[in-house]
Amino acid sequence: MEPTKPSKVHLPDNQGIEHAAQVIADGGTVAVPTETVYGLAARADQDEAVAGIYRAKGRPDFNPLIVHVPDVTAAQQYALFDGRALALAEAFWPGALTMVLPRRSDARLAAAVSAGLPTVALRCPAHPVMQALLKTCGLPLAAPSANRSGGVSPTSAVHVWASLGERVDVILDGGETERGIESTIVGLREDGTWSLLRPGPITGEEIAMVLGKGSTAAQSTRIEAPGQMTSHYAPGKPVRLNAEAARDGEFLIGFGAIAGHVSLSATGDLAQAAARLYACLHLGAEAVEKAIAVAPVPDEGIGAAINDRLRRAAA
Repeated sequence: MEPTKPSKVHLPDNQGIEHAAQVIADGGTVAVPTETVYGLAARADQDEAVAGIYRAKGRPDFNPLIVHVPDVTAAQQYALFDGRALALAEAFWPGALTMVLPRRSDARLAAAVSAGLPTVALRCPAHPVMQALLKTCGLPLAAPSANRSGGVSPTSAVHVWASLGERVDVILDGGETERGIESTIVGLREDGTWSLLRPGPITGEEIAMVLGKGSTAAQSTRIEAPGQMTSHYAPGKPVRLNAEAARDGEFLIGFGAIAGHVSLSATGDLAQAAARLYACLHLGAEAVEKAIAVAPVPDEGIGAAINDRLRRAAA
């Protein structure tokens, strides 16, 4: 890879995974692909290791981190699972769903992963590289997106290096990510209600189908999960949404019939648009134009998650 330093970038073969696992054990940081975006992983049971994530990202310490685990059995060491949580895990794990659950009092996790909250965000990822790293190091991994805080999330190793450079110890290059946007986050309340804290590849409707018609969706007004800050995923330029055409000095990201300089999906495929969203924003950030415009994207299904990211990028 041209933009990266060979000493930092490793293939996710046995040797690369073993090296990354040793870096994790020693308290370092590893950029690793998941099915959503690249994560910046560190051991979640050690305060100083988690602090390394905050330092690398320049991340506000009131913004909690997602803890990644290999399976639901491991997850139950850190949070209290009720029947709803087990049903969601059965339906969507491993996969792009994060659950915010009551943190166990005996959970061996750094306090910083919860950012002072009585809950913990847990995900069992589906990507084989992340699963291999989890199983090889045998530790829970805190892993927010592998980029500077508030910036565009990375969907390739090149994006990681461009954003973090020397701030990351190792980059496992697993190619382009599949889903392209961060996991859906759902908060399960002790009173039986639940909140969609961050839209993602798994829709609120899919979650409601698992939880049943009797479940109640509640609104959340405080930051209790990653990705809830008003300004987030920003490309460093003004972003104008719902653009039918480019104005002078704008880089247009198209969708469907609106072509643009690049397109999220020329055929109007929302899954393809999600997978290409951050790559297109990265291209817009690197373009000579002073601003970015984005064509309208239907606010349905995974389109709701795409528009959530775009609104925060434009804030």
